[in-house]
Amino acid sequence: MRCLKCQSVEDKVIDSRMSKDGDLIRRRRECLHCGHRFTTYEQLEQTELRVIKRDGTRESFSRAKLLSGLVKACEKRPVSIDSLEAAADSVVQELTSSGLKEIPTKLIGPIVMRELQSIDPVAYVRYASVYRQFEAVGEFIDEIQSLERQPRALKDQPELFAPVSN
Repeated sequence: MRCLKCQSVEDKVIDSRMSKDGDLIRRRRECLHCGHRFTTYEQLEQTELRVIKRDGTRESFSRAKLLSGLVKACEKRPVSIDSLEAAADSVVQELTSSGLKEIPTKLIGPIVMRELQSIDPVAYVRYASVYRQFEAVGEFIDEIQSLERQPRALKDQPELFAPVSN
């Protein structure tokens, strides 16, 4: 860091403290050239996620919009808002850990559908019908039949027979 008094870039850290929420580090520094003491703040750089829509337009990723879609899919279903909040957090976590700065909706939709499938199968079909743009009743039937063929795994249900690694 450049000293405010003499513009030297040589300093030493005297003290470091983390903020209460853990998002920021406060450092007291001393310039090795003139002895001036100053404070710097360090925080993790967060890049804003962008969504690439089907038509090629780009917009900022919105957790509120994601949650709104989950709520609409689960409308009049016995699903708590807490489980939808957790699902939204899970989707956001997966997207941010992907390392991508711009994420196509074709990658977001399947993640959301996977979350909904474990929460409520009716909500899953509702969301899938909009995401995959179903145009015929047969598409609904095919999706429901494929859903019925899959074993239903609940998020809070432990896996009884985990695969054994050699």
